[in-house]
Amino acid sequence: MQRPTRAVFETPAYHSVRRSLTTEVVDALRQQIETDELKVGDRLATEAEMVQRFSVSRTVVREALSKLQAAGFVETRHGIGTFVCEAPGRALFQLDPADVAGSIDALAVLELRISLETESAGLAAARCDKTQIAAMRRALNDFERNLGEANGTISPDIRFHLEIAHATGNRYFVDIMTHLGTHMIPRTRLTATQIPPARYADYLTRVNREHEQICDAIERGDADSARTAMRLHLINSRERLRRAQEGI
Repeated sequence: MQRPTRAVFETPAYHSVRRSLTTEVVDALRQQIETDELKVGDRLATEAEMVQRFSVSRTVVREALSKLQAAGFVETRHGIGTFVCEAPGRALFQLDPADVAGSIDALAVLELRISLETESAGLAAARCDKTQIAAMRRALNDFERNLGEANGTISPDIRFHLEIAHATGNRYFVDIMTHLGTHMIPRTRLTATQIPPARYADYLTRVNREHEQICDAIERGDADSARTAMRLHLINSRERLRRAQEGI
């Protein structure tokens, strides 16, 4: 029988331990990539194999892979695996996502994102091409396919926002978003109070519906609507996180 989806508030101690384990996995895999032990195009071990190798949970492995993906070291191909990317995709902006801890910091990150991503959505609408739109759509489709598993939506969520950043044609949007990694996603900060599965599935559905509205506006080339849709999405994200903090 499948266990119900849970979302809970993290205690500082819990978050610190998990962050440390995640960092260990990231550092180990990154070293393999940078020393060419893992070469461009190589497939990484499966989640199950990494769980055994590093003696950590699947959540830790997934967070580590999400960070590596956000930093441009790897890419995940749905249903196939995770592969090492070309080096040029890696960001230079040095903002340590390990500094972003807990739901209070997540609210501060959302304030940053409201100003940053509102404009990036407008620029993407003016500058994107069909290939970039297709990449956004793939991320949304992957998100929808993983609605039944909360952690499964984190990677496509990050990919969607990163694709918008890429579509601006301005690498610094990409660098900032890349180094926020999983910490740009508010629900990764929720881990202590149970949320009923039906309610959480509805939450994820609403998030992706907002994503679709952003993508639709970008695809139409409607910069004003893209800015409005992105701003509304991030304000809604901030409100959802605030309500979760308060147990509403």
